[in-house]
Amino acid sequence: MYDLLIVGGGCAGSSAAITARQRNLKVLMLYAGDGALEKAARVDNYPGLPQTSGGDMVRLFRKQAQDMGAEVKRQLVQKVLPMGEGFSVLAGMDLYEARTILLALGTSRVNPLQGEEELLGQGVSYCATCDGMFYKGKHMIVVAGGQEAVEEANYLSEIGRVSYFTEKPHDKAGLSAAITQLSGKPKAIEQAGAGMRLVTDQGSLEADGVFVLRPAVAMTQLLPEVAVQKGAVVTDENLMTNLLGVFAAGDLIGAPLQAAKAVGDGNRAALAISSYLRRQAAQVEQE
Repeated sequence: MYDLLIVGGGCAGSSAAITARQRNLKVLMLYAGDGALEKAARVDNYPGLPQTSGGDMVRLFRKQAQDMGAEVKRQLVQKVLPMGEGFSVLAGMDLYEARTILLALGTSRVNPLQGEEELLGQGVSYCATCDGMFYKGKHMIVVAGGQEAVEEANYLSEIGRVSYFTEKPHDKAGLSAAITQLSGKPKAIEQAGAGMRLVTDQGSLEADGVFVLRPAVAMTQLLPEVAVQKGAVVTDENLMTNLLGVFAAGDLIGAPLQAAKAVGDGNRAALAISSYLRRQAAQVEQE
């Protein structure tokens, strides 16, 4: 059981991890793929780190968090589930438990395919580990949005037959030879009798199920109960969302989209989380 699980490993997440460790909290920070800052060739407006690449900056932040005792792992968080006094978090093939959650996902946005969200759980899945066995011995389509999809597609190929479509270019060197790679940019997902149909710009293909595997998960799938307004997660003055125990920080909560602001948000959120956990502990003692 972690005191704090941080979803995202950029400026806000790393800052929160550092401050939380200073408050002696047990912290796990999970991130998947490179964020917007990591793609910046040069950053000139962050105090103390002039003319530093965004990638170098983020790596320094994460290393400092690790050196202070935070656990840092590169894993895609697929689902956060409220469970009584805490949360269960599914990431890759692992399940974690935490007392509080900090959403620090940056500017990552997911544009679902037409029909994708409507058919979620009715033939469309975001998690090979969770739902793969439902399709044992059957035909599955994988819509791959990043290199993280390769491992999960390989797992599915051990269960049944897999057809692999690339949504965004990525390294597929590790893809199993048993998987059929097909061209065509995915456009929409439809029901096709008892199965599913993937529509691409080059035609369509039917299968028993469709697995959409991206390096980011839409908020509607990750934690649909969280309130969002005009594309930004809504928080109170303590950076808590409308869900008790769930906080948010950084670009996810709105402009300005700057590293310095995200670092400040992470610090504020960690302090608020520490206070929240102390209050929770005091209530338990009184009961």
